Amino acid sequence: MIMKKEGFKPVVDKNTEVLILGTMPGDLSIQTGEYYANPKNQFWKIIFKKYNNGISEYNYETKINLLLNHKIGLWDVLIKAERLGSLDSNIQKEEINNFEDLFNEFPKVTTIVFNGQKAAEYFRGFKAIPNDKNYYTLPSTSSANTGKSFDRKFQEWDSVLTTHCSI
Repeated sequence: MIMKKEGFKPVVDKNTEVLILGTMPGDLSIQTGEYYANPKNQFWKIIFKKYNNGISEYNYETKINLLLNHKIGLWDVLIKAERLGSLDSNIQKEEINNFEDLFNEFPKVTTIVFNGQKAAEYFRGFKAIPNDKNYYTLPSTSSANTGKSFDRKFQEWDSVLTTHCSI
């Protein structure tokens, strides 16, 4: 059954410079209230390899602090949508988050990283795309994205994060 689903509040603070945007939380994330909760998703594995010597953290607050300490925030392009399951290809009747308010409230956000093509595609629906930001579309960390190996995904993510994170 197709269900109406809602996203989360952004994970940002006054020091956030890089904002990673997914499409919207998957079902497991919605159930737990945590970004990238599905253990098959490679997002946290990439972050741990980059910023935590490959050591996994299981406490969500610790994960979020790891990101914020590196001036990285998380959000999703969509605040609401109808979707059967967790696949982006099943999204219907989507509503885009209020980026104008977010960018006004957090002016240090200068780099937007899309976690996959679909997030970038939906963001293009935002009417007031700022031209004072750097935009990068990286391979989706979803387990459904099997087109690239973990090592290749990590290389691409590492390159952008190294260039645009000031810590």
